[in-house]
Amino acid sequence: MDLKEIQNLIKFVAKSGASEVKLEMDDIKITIKTASEDGKETTFVQQIPVGNTVASQVAPVPAAPVPAAPTPVATETSSDEDNSKYITIKSPIIGTLYRKPSPDKPTFVEVGDSIKEGDVLCIIEAMKLFNEIESEVSGKIVKVLVDDSSPVEFDQPLFLVDPS
Repeated sequence: MDLKEIQNLIKFVAKSGASEVKLEMDDIKITIKTASEDGKETTFVQQIPVGNTVASQVAPVPAAPVPAAPTPVATETSSDEDNSKYITIKSPIIGTLYRKPSPDKPTFVEVGDSIKEGDVLCIIEAMKLFNEIESEVSGKIVKVLVDDSSPVEFDQPLFLVDPS
């Protein structure tokens, strides 16, 4: 399933009024949750790679409200020996990543910048909602893995952080 198909599915779910839809296909599992709170609509999309399960299911399920800006997942990278000491900050949602708050402003973080827990690293736009992605770790930015205004997938590595 490509990005266009996922975006079309999100639009369809938002228009249908369903609060949650789960879809399992071949090697991926997608959960789309929407909640309306005080007239503001929030959409959360989660895409999880699955084993070799083959199932196709779409079922609306009632759900509790979902936070507008989920926090990033920080895990240690073990694929590359040089990067094993760094923490990888990954995208919590799919959308378009922006490294600046607006085109005429400086970037949130650059390589070499020190960050602490709660610092905004970037913004990801999903369904016309701008979600600030905050750091869950303190450290120093070692590498920026995504360009400004680039589409990002769920769980895609965005930054490498040296926690020492």
